[in-house]
Amino acid sequence: MAVAHTSEIRLKVGLDENRVPEELTWSAEDGGVNNEEAKAMLLSVWDSKNKESLKIDLWTKDMPVEEMKLFFHQTLLTMSDTFMRATQDEKMTATMKDFCDYFAEKLEL
Repeated sequence: MAVAHTSEIRLKVGLDENRVPEELTWSAEDGGVNNEEAKAMLLSVWDSKNKESLKIDLWTKDMPVEEMKLFFHQTLLTMSDTFMRATQDEKMTATMKDFCDYFAEKLEL
């Protein structure tokens, strides 16, 4: 099947003199996002040739620790939802959600 349309997502990372992220912005024109500020990002890409996940994890040096905890909790929850949509595995999705509850409880979120 031929590609009928392409969509681009752009990430821009502003670094300090030590190459530590100072600023993160992202754009996704098809989604109506243009140079929106972010404090953290997690990007995972599946390399099907090598059967491995490649990732980039970045956060700005002014990202508050409490917000990072919330970010991780929300990311884990959305990963559970994505896992369900991708696999229809209700049992494992429920297990993942249980872990998210445990995670939130331990961090007192």
